[in-house]
Amino acid sequence: MITKEKVKRWKLNWLLFVASILGLLLFIFSIDLLTLSLGLLNSELANDIFQATNNPFVGLFIGILMTALVQSSSTITAMVVAVVASGSISLSQAVPLIMGANIGTTLTSNLVSLSYIMQRKTFKKAISAAVVHDFFNIITVLILFPLEVYFDFVSEIATFLTQPFLAGSATGSGFNSQRIFLRPLTLEVYSWIDIPIFWLLLGVLLLFFSIYVLSNLVYRSLISPQYKKISKHIFLNPLRAFGYGAFSTAAVQSSTITTSLIVTIVATGKVSVNKAFPFIIGANIGTTITAAIAALYQTEAAISIALVHFLFNFIGALIFLPFPAIRNIPVQLATLFGEKTVKTRLIGLAYILLTFFIIPFLLIYFNRG
Repeated sequence: MITKEKVKRWKLNWLLFVASILGLLLFIFSIDLLTLSLGLLNSELANDIFQATNNPFVGLFIGILMTALVQSSSTITAMVVAVVASGSISLSQAVPLIMGANIGTTLTSNLVSLSYIMQRKTFKKAISAAVVHDFFNIITVLILFPLEVYFDFVSEIATFLTQPFLAGSATGSGFNSQRIFLRPLTLEVYSWIDIPIFWLLLGVLLLFFSIYVLSNLVYRSLISPQYKKISKHIFLNPLRAFGYGAFSTAAVQSSTITTSLIVTIVATGKVSVNKAFPFIIGANIGTTITAAIAALYQTEAAISIALVHFLFNFIGALIFLPFPAIRNIPVQLATLFGEKTVKTRLIGLAYILLTFFIIPFLLIYFNRG
């Protein structure tokens, strides 16, 4: 029997679906607008920023600082895809930015943990859950960054894996984005006002807005009810927790949302840091979907940088997830950090300021030449 409640629910789900499609189209349009604007923009400021990425260490800390300020690695990685697609920077210059973005995105969960600072036991759990994500990304960067700088390890793999996506383009059987995406609309809109910097800024604003809309719509329709009724079976084993982390984060296109929820869940004692860590690893994989969507209709280099984002997190997962002894290293470090922070709570604040703002800014400043 069809009740009024079912009809109402159906209408709400249909509205959410339509809004999600519109949000996705807006996201694609904003990426295309950024790509076109960056390709036409030739300002000294833009050139200085892009030239700074010639130094991979500076690029790494630019990624950390930008993501910490924006508090969204999805936004930064989508922007990096657009910059690479425009030809303003190369793939090798973009890889450190992606690595830095993975570290910078953990700021939000650290800030969430500070909300428990007045509750001693709860704060210890919360800060431990927050920094375990930091340590995972930092250790992965320590392993992969030197390999990338000296051997182009990640970028070479990404370039190799890009070839199948382009294999059919020469014969006309490959994926041709211009048939189905929004470049004609972008060119039409661009003709109204021929000022690249205007469309660049508008593209950034639309990118922010579209990711905000998409994450909130999917979160309300899919993720939120699951977390309100959270049960032990999600964290029954590492592989299941990893799968839930990847799926839920891919759905909302934001590891910031899911990892912040995990901080709250750990803080309230529903799950331990040890069991939550595989979920966080999965969240890192799920968040790469934003760059993947952004790269679908772009250049070979843009597809490669989206693969770089995936490979960085995937290799990190391969290092930690299968081996309990190795997986326990970030957990032990996070637990020890939580104990120290509870004793001296200024450590938590100092850690956030130094890791995400002061050290990146100073290193960028002193290496700007």
